[in-house]
Amino acid sequence: MTTLTDETDILIQAERWRRSGAGVAIATVIETFGSAPRPLGAHLVVDESGRFVGSVSAGCVEGEVIAAALDVIADGEPRLLEFGMVDEAAWRVGLSCGGRIAVFVENLNEAALELLAASNRLSAARRAHVILTPLDGGAARLIEAGRELAAHGGNSRIVTEEGRRRFLEIRSPTPHLIVVGAVHVAQALAPMARIAGFAVTVVDPRRAYATAERFPDTRLDFRWPDEALLSIGLDSATAVVVLTHDPKIDDPALKAALAADCFYVGALGSRATNARRVERLLTAGVARETLARLHAPIGLDIGALSPADIAVAILAEIVLERRRKPLRAAKSEQAA
Repeated sequence: MTTLTDETDILIQAERWRRSGAGVAIATVIETFGSAPRPLGAHLVVDESGRFVGSVSAGCVEGEVIAAALDVIADGEPRLLEFGMVDEAAWRVGLSCGGRIAVFVENLNEAALELLAASNRLSAARRAHVILTPLDGGAARLIEAGRELAAHGGNSRIVTEEGRRRFLEIRSPTPHLIVVGAVHVAQALAPMARIAGFAVTVVDPRRAYATAERFPDTRLDFRWPDEALLSIGLDSATAVVVLTHDPKIDDPALKAALAADCFYVGALGSRATNARRVERLLTAGVARETLARLHAPIGLDIGALSPADIAVAILAEIVLERRRKPLRAAKSEQAA
């Protein structure tokens, strides 16, 4: 078993295994009821030897899903699996959380491989798209055009079109965390964020701080933040945190991040430090209503003291904000 936490990486692994000549099946969570351990659209990928990456539960049903995936690889026929509480005869395997899930398992044949490759290319380009998978037979379809994609926007779900049930899967860009300042907090935050499924970039022009020894397996950018962030690109799947306490580094990063559609922007420092920062940014032309988006002092209030504590508080706040944004968007759509 290989441990991967990012859905994009899991699907890239499926493509790699298939292109190497192995038979591959992909299991996807298509329905959840009650307290489900994994969200809609979570994947488990299995090859013909039984290797697997990803997860569709907390581990309680993976064995049966893998067995079904091997059957799918053998005969090419998709399976719809249902799991739930053990006291219900209709559900074969119990979930420890007491919830219920439905999992669709399909063979990665040649046509599906080409669609997956196209999806992976869009994900690499950080372009959101939709996969519509028929649950009663037929080929899946990829949707990327702006207006048609918007019409299918929202959350992954089962839809009924022309009397046929399809799973509508929203594939969004991998969340990206840009950390400005290669300080001690950043050393703890970078690996934590990667485990949580974020791509991580640490930006710091001070090469004595931003070293591979201090940040193993982390992308480092040695440019000044205004240049680096413009080049990296900022979008609605990006979070930016600034940690240096140096206005020459922090302020240009904050101006760029607040001017973009980043879902989270945070800055380290006390309330007094932030008050001085706000005055500098106002003087630099940043609107007060824009500054209302800034999380400062950064992180949830958990009584953090050590760099690791602070990193936990920051990551928790980022995850919370990331979950809130789609919820707010869905409520806005309902109100409209």
